[in-house]
Amino acid sequence: MAQRDDVKSYDIRTYGCQMNVHDSERLAGLLEEAGYVRSAAGEEADVVVFNTCAVRENADNRLYGNLGHMASVKARKPGMQIAVGGCMAQKDRGEVQRRAPWVDVVFGTHNIGSLPVLLERARVQEAAQLEIKESLEAFPSTLPTRRESAYAAWVSISVGCNNTCTFCIVPSLRGTERDRRPGEILREIEALVDEGVVEVTLLGQNVNSYGAEFGDRAAFSKLLRACGQIDGLERVRFTSPHPRDFTDDVIEAMAETPNVMPSLHMPLQSGSDAVLKAMRRSYRRERYLGIIERVRAAIPHAAITTDIIVGFPGETDADFEQTLEVVREARFASAFTFQYSKRPGTPAAEMEGQIPKEIVQERYDRLAPLQEEISWAENRALVGREVELLVSEGEGRKDGATHRLSGRARDNRLVHFSVGETAQDGLPRPGDAVTVVLTQAAPHHLIADGEGGGSAIRALRRLRSGDAWAARQAAPVDQGKPAVALGMPSVGVPAPLPAAPSCG
Repeated sequence: MAQRDDVKSYDIRTYGCQMNVHDSERLAGLLEEAGYVRSAAGEEADVVVFNTCAVRENADNRLYGNLGHMASVKARKPGMQIAVGGCMAQKDRGEVQRRAPWVDVVFGTHNIGSLPVLLERARVQEAAQLEIKESLEAFPSTLPTRRESAYAAWVSISVGCNNTCTFCIVPSLRGTERDRRPGEILREIEALVDEGVVEVTLLGQNVNSYGAEFGDRAAFSKLLRACGQIDGLERVRFTSPHPRDFTDDVIEAMAETPNVMPSLHMPLQSGSDAVLKAMRRSYRRERYLGIIERVRAAIPHAAITTDIIVGFPGETDADFEQTLEVVREARFASAFTFQYSKRPGTPAAEMEGQIPKEIVQERYDRLAPLQEEISWAENRALVGREVELLVSEGEGRKDGATHRLSGRARDNRLVHFSVGETAQDGLPRPGDAVTVVLTQAAPHHLIADGEGGGSAIRALRRLRSGDAWAARQAAPVDQGKPAVALGMPSVGVPAPLPAAPSCG
């Protein structure tokens, strides 16, 4: 159905981590509940929302460059509104409107629910609106959500962070940790499963400190076990834990709860005790490696991924060599390797011993190939193994040309699998499960091809989540009415590799 002339469209542009992606789902839900519709591809929306990140190097330059481009777009589209939210808005506050006076609304991380009201107020008053709250007034889970996928979803269990890592600005922008009650989380998961979701990722800045607010140190492991009791929930993941808070009861819950997946993203940041101390990371190399050893003893096929920062202030050649040693010993399935970037407002930005860019680059250029070599070797070791995949949507950019579909294994590895000449009505749908045998490996994915160019599928389970996906494709779209759906954003299912350094 064509969009009505009186209906305004929106476009949300998201930068940064999974928390921002999840916030954007809620912003979309709020706007659709207020009567907006998502803009079509290539269309200039009536409302453009920038949900920003303050972690990346030059994040502010990128934001203001994009806002500069939007000034000319807005000039030729009367009535268009621009809003800026997220961590950069929380940090810069009035600076956004000073540098980009054509921005209509600036809102912070603690009041995303205010966006529709602020847009309307800016329109009626014909004046820019700035609203930055200092603390969370209501947990974002109470807000409507517009999720893109029928089969997988983020579920926030906490917001904020109590850690004081010297390189991280996020706690000062997201606030101290606030935990949801377990019953509320489980009710949300049950509602998602009722809608067809079969995979959830529990989300927090530091998931395994969950329960600190209400005094239960075992709350996270209890939550994992409770997820195992939800009928129809096939896969449970979580991100990101902090090694300081990672306890054996969590390992036991992972190993003993069948629907908790054998994958773990646990940030290392550095393999040097001296650098970890300067980072204020509250654990040391041996503790980190001990956790990995215990996880692998309990869950032999677990895929462990991590984050590493190269070139932190004061990092010596010996410190960096210790990081390489840990990478060789840990044998991560994959790692996000970041060159340290100075973030104004963090203690690390004022530290002595800032490393010259060329040295940081040289170290990065040694670490990245080492990890890629390890990732490839770990993937090659899986060739010949039978795995079950949850078929995903939009993860294989070359799938059309190669006659393959894509899916995630239980350990969250990405697998592209051939379907041969299978008739369209016999193909698995996103949200269905297939069993394949892995035939080839690359550093960042695996391949399952059938014999003689045929289908690699050995078994197909048509799931309710696949039914939900099919129903959504078949449903007529009335762009004149808001629709708040359940599922996951198209940027990941859920993304095993964060777009920005995690806070764990």
